[in-house]
Amino acid sequence: MSVVLYNTLTRKKEPLKTLESGRVKIYCCGVTVYDYSHLGHARSSIAWDTVRRYLLWRGYDVRYVQNFTDIDDKILNRAKAENSTMQTVAERYTQAYLEDIARLNVMEADEYTYATKTLDGIQRLIGELESKGYAYPANGDVYYSVRKFDGYGKLSGRKLDDMQAGASGRVAAEEAIKQDPFDFALWKGAKEGEPFWESPWGPGRPGWHIECSAMIRDRLGDTIDIHVGGSDLVFPHHENEIAQSEAVTGHPLSRYWMHNGMVNVGGEKMSKSLGNFTTIRDLLDGPSAPDPMAVRLFLLQGNYRKPVDFTDEAIAAAQTSWGTVKDGLLFGYEFGAKLGWADTSDSAFGDPAAMRIDRESDPVQAFQTAMDDDFNTAGGLAVLFDLAKDLRRAGNLITHTGEADTASDTLRQQWQTLVCLAQVLGLEAQPKAETSTQGGLSDSAIEALLTQRREARATKNFAEGDRIRDLLQSEGITLIDKPGGVTEWHR
Repeated sequence: MSVVLYNTLTRKKEPLKTLESGRVKIYCCGVTVYDYSHLGHARSSIAWDTVRRYLLWRGYDVRYVQNFTDIDDKILNRAKAENSTMQTVAERYTQAYLEDIARLNVMEADEYTYATKTLDGIQRLIGELESKGYAYPANGDVYYSVRKFDGYGKLSGRKLDDMQAGASGRVAAEEAIKQDPFDFALWKGAKEGEPFWESPWGPGRPGWHIECSAMIRDRLGDTIDIHVGGSDLVFPHHENEIAQSEAVTGHPLSRYWMHNGMVNVGGEKMSKSLGNFTTIRDLLDGPSAPDPMAVRLFLLQGNYRKPVDFTDEAIAAAQTSWGTVKDGLLFGYEFGAKLGWADTSDSAFGDPAAMRIDRESDPVQAFQTAMDDDFNTAGGLAVLFDLAKDLRRAGNLITHTGEADTASDTLRQQWQTLVCLAQVLGLEAQPKAETSTQGGLSDSAIEALLTQRREARATKNFAEGDRIRDLLQSEGITLIDKPGGVTEWHR
């Protein structure tokens, strides 16, 4: 079977057929860096990170390029408000974005590209559009003549005649100098006090849409395999990218277009005006902060193309679900030695890169079948949950009876399969350090407290015994009292 994905351009699922066999070129429309990244950015980043991870797992050579929009009116307005510069603002929030998504286990792109570093390519593309008759200068600006491009609207399904003239929302002065209300700016003439770059049309800065067209062409060529971004970018941004690029090259800009759904909060669209706007760092650093892996799991539970409703109850449920998966992921660290696994002290123990799993096994085949179908992460998670529940059950048996009812080798294969498949979805867990120097009670400290507890219980001071039990429990230590006054414990 091959990977099948939903193509926004054709409005149907299609098998993935790449330009070059075994290679995939992906361009991701990144963030405009004028503020801290929010939950919508988290969803987009996680969705495309997962697509990339899965294609790598399927054996593709993936080249993943993501842009930063670091020339934009919003950045300029923030710089003015802070009495700063556009560059300073952009650099600060670019770094913040990278820090925030790293906490969600989003891999770094193979290359990040920036509008400020693509000015030559941008101006070259505008010049070609002008020479081919698709662009015209006006009062220091340069505009794209939308009606000159026959395929305009093919991505969004919109027709110019059905749209309201002037709906681009541009200021009246700008509308007055355009040949058609639907035309959009490729180059904006400099205004007093604003940063600018020299160009054949005078000092100014590029429009938003031309930036991505130029960055794709410069970094990946005339045609790429997959173009990804939020569904709010379909029109006008991605529609305009197609018009710009294809008018010049005569080739499709991208074979496939993929778009993720938006994030709602309590049933309403997330926005600052409604007061339900949440940044990634506010969520992860708040007083009731969920585990970042729980946030990732929450966003993977639904179809990437559909809206997702972010609520406290949904995150709490995802936190519980993550607890199940996490227990499974930590099974080998906690019980491997008791099961006689010889390599538990090796430095590579638990590393998926050092694991060999059976790609023909039922769990792996079920996972692949789900993910091949337009990256059905909910189906993939179902496989992970089944594996994790089996491992947690085995762990409980080992803890309470001293042995499992499943063969050690079978448990090892189940654990390694879970670890490897979970990594494809970007879900990972590491055991906590077990020494007091790293924030937990040492084994000797636990044994000393157990001795105190036994002495307290022997003198019928049950309140003191309960106090020590509760203290250990608060440190993540579970006690199991057995006949004969024996107490076993595990972290």
